[in-house]
Amino acid sequence: MSNFWTIWISVLSLFVIFACVVLLRFCNKNDTGIEEGASMGHTFDGIEELNNPLPKWWSYMFYITIVFGLIYLAMYPGLGSYKGLFGWTSSNQSVRSMEESKAAVIAAKEAGVLSQYDREIEHADAKYGPIFKAYAETPLEELVKNEKALKVGGRLFLQNCAQCHGSDARGSNGFPNLTDGDWLYGGDLATIKTSIMNGRNGMMPPKGGLPIDDSELDALAEYLVKLSGREHDEAKATQGQGTFMKGCFACHGMDGSGNKFMGAPNLADNVYLYGGSKGILMESIKNGRAGVMPAWKTILGEEKVHVITAYVYSLSNK
Repeated sequence: MSNFWTIWISVLSLFVIFACVVLLRFCNKNDTGIEEGASMGHTFDGIEELNNPLPKWWSYMFYITIVFGLIYLAMYPGLGSYKGLFGWTSSNQSVRSMEESKAAVIAAKEAGVLSQYDREIEHADAKYGPIFKAYAETPLEELVKNEKALKVGGRLFLQNCAQCHGSDARGSNGFPNLTDGDWLYGGDLATIKTSIMNGRNGMMPPKGGLPIDDSELDALAEYLVKLSGREHDEAKATQGQGTFMKGCFACHGMDGSGNKFMGAPNLADNVYLYGGSKGILMESIKNGRAGVMPAWKTILGEEKVHVITAYVYSLSNK
């Protein structure tokens, strides 16, 4: 923070506290020329105003809050770039990666800086670490039957995964539904854990990298509509099948059933990540699609990923 803003915040904060002291002293002075307890000559709705001082308990409470405010500003950050007598921080806010975060935690401990977030994480790890370790040592095939573990996995999911996949795990446009049993890379326990641990990078190039003109694009989309069992123009779909065989089959298979090894979606099951209308299919083919899921092994660690895996698997395997 620049010196200007440090001075501005400090002056403004201390001025407000000082103004409260002045206002309180002014309100406790009787300079009206009217005897204390006498009428001020104002009556409204049958209520008469008397020249009474502020209640002492209220004044004392106000003075206590002022003193507390000054002590707080001296001990904790609050006056611009001033760090406070305790050197306390809410978190290491300058970090931009997990590596920087870990390094900042070590540096803060060595410097004796109190980071509230780091202390809470350390306390949580000490309390819950043994529980996650026990879960991690349990085979996933057994863990999916542990109701308590699934509840823990559900809470971890809400904290870390719901932003993309939704609190009900049903996904949204561009983010997979995890409850329908339709998987790009496979829905067995080992594959789900691999996906969460290492992340996924799905990329379809524009037009699949093929020289497709607009008429072929329209026909190809019509063929995809046919593959999913919907009403279609048979002549146009037949033309589109020829375009499909130019190269689309290399990823999606001869019958359009997809390829889990490559993460190429099944085009014949009427389940779509970005939408299945003909217009959206044409857009997907023309412009391509790129989807990225981050790797969570460095963020959550394998023990927590192990529990989340069991929970995600349970969503489509009741």
